[in-house]
Amino acid sequence: MPARPHQPCVLVSAVALVDDLSRPTRVLAARRTRPASLAGGWEFPGGKVEPGETSAHAARREVQEELGLRVRLGERVGPGAWTLSTTAVMDLWWATALPGEPWPRPLQDHDQVRWLTLKDLFEVAWLTADLPIVEHLAGLLHTPCS
Repeated sequence: MPARPHQPCVLVSAVALVDDLSRPTRVLAARRTRPASLAGGWEFPGGKVEPGETSAHAARREVQEELGLRVRLGERVGPGAWTLSTTAVMDLWWATALPGEPWPRPLQDHDQVRWLTLKDLFEVAWLTADLPIVEHLAGLLHTPCS
């Protein structure tokens, strides 16, 4: 049996955009429009890290391209990169909008955005690869005070 050619691992960088880095009660999800295989699925805004770019820089760039928003990054979410597929891993960063930034709006690759609390975190159809991350976040989101 011939050996399969080595496929390079793609690094994706995305954000868990929250209302407050120190006590997050909501996280933003974005619904994909393409490619067809992912259309309609909800995910964390982000994209591929370009050559020569750091993961943090890619996260900020992607959020600005996809949502028209400048963000402040916090720490990475989780113990390290999250496996998305056999050829892709993702760094997920906590993030919050910089003061004075507009409301997030879908500009590229998405048609809707939605703020989700712990109560409604699983009401959207998350992309399968993101579900372990969402389950991890469920243990980190706080319940808003009444």
